[in-house]
Amino acid sequence: MKRILLADDHSFIRLGLIQILKDEYPSVEIKEVGDGDSLIREVMQHDWDLVISDLDMPGKNGLEALEQIKLIKPLLPVLILSIYTEELYAVRVLKAGASGYMNKNVAPYELINAIQRISLGRKYITPELGEKLLLHIDTDKKPHELLTNKEFEIFKLLAYGKTITQIAEMYSLALTTVSTYRSRIMEKLNLSNNSELTRYAIAHKIISDIEI
Repeated sequence: MKRILLADDHSFIRLGLIQILKDEYPSVEIKEVGDGDSLIREVMQHDWDLVISDLDMPGKNGLEALEQIKLIKPLLPVLILSIYTEELYAVRVLKAGASGYMNKNVAPYELINAIQRISLGRKYITPELGEKLLLHIDTDKKPHELLTNKEFEIFKLLAYGKTITQIAEMYSLALTTVSTYRSRIMEKLNLSNNSELTRYAIAHKIISDIEI
């Protein structure tokens, strides 16, 4: 492992990750970026052995950046880190081409275990995630699992109380485009209004009621 590209919008998180990585790989070269657009730009301009990326970042989020990275350099391994539980995003990021998904609360040695596994060309998943993946295959999907990645992101923002105008500004989309996304989300979830949408998100632990 010679060159690692690290993407996270919090400098103190990057600092902690760099320390863990340097302890295990003293000679590794690490480049830091703080947003999804910078991450994609670095991937386009330089060669890396591994990308470690946060899921929530300004500009393009980690999932959107991952999808673009896989178009640019499909063989480049990407490990996604997140504060969200595996059941919310792990399947999505693995389907999008990630080599692994890890909650930020795991012990430092587990990050090294993940990197070592990925460096061998394998996927990193926890035993718990393995069980969830089997369950995902064997059972019918929940309605929100049928949403596309973009629909799921907009669904979460609507559940948090963001307006169509605010979402349009965040993603640089037309109001009509966001309205269309909202209509599709409501149809797929069989919901009628934003209040029902928020209740659905809380009931399925996609958001917490203390965050509203």
